[in-house]
Amino acid sequence: MAGFRSLAYQVRDARNDRALRRHSLRRCLERFAPYGHRATWWHLCDRHGIAPEDRGADPLRLVAALEELEDARAVWLEYERQFAARRRREKHDGVRRPEWAWGGSGDAVVRCVDPGVRPEGTLGEVLRRLVKALESEPGTACPVCGERELRWPPALTAHGAWAGAWAWDGPVCGGCGIVVPRPALADTVLAHPAAVVPAPAGAA
Repeated sequence: MAGFRSLAYQVRDARNDRALRRHSLRRCLERFAPYGHRATWWHLCDRHGIAPEDRGADPLRLVAALEELEDARAVWLEYERQFAARRRREKHDGVRRPEWAWGGSGDAVVRCVDPGVRPEGTLGEVLRRLVKALESEPGTACPVCGERELRWPPALTAHGAWAGAWAWDGPVCGGCGIVVPRPALADTVLAHPAAVVPAPAGAA
């Protein structure tokens, strides 16, 4: 099975026809799709003027979309590298706590419940905001757009996770539509899964 870099090479290879280059870009999303496969594809198509079903898309647009995806992937791989190094140091020092870093394998980092509702900005910009939040104290708002309307889907299991969710998944942001990662949220938010998170007293 071809890896991300091999597929990226195929997207850039001018000897390949347009259909193969587009197909290779779609397959890159099987390796890394921060919003989920469909939402990430629609995002790249919207930003780079690619018709989602166009198998003869302009190669320059395909490469531009690939470059945006590569930038976001580099941001996340660096975060994972630093997280792993920090956990090794903490374990050596006897600090034990549950692991919660995203595991890769193409799973969405900031999944979009509705592929048509996505954050503004490039994928790299969004992931940089997320990484900054994950490296800071947990908050009570969406780490990507700052929205405080965070709604948990009604289908909760007995363990407090909603149907189809990963352990990483938290409530859905009412602003940008992402499933907010639990590690970015304070315990006060996670403790009330059925309600909209209120703004703190005095907030505008």
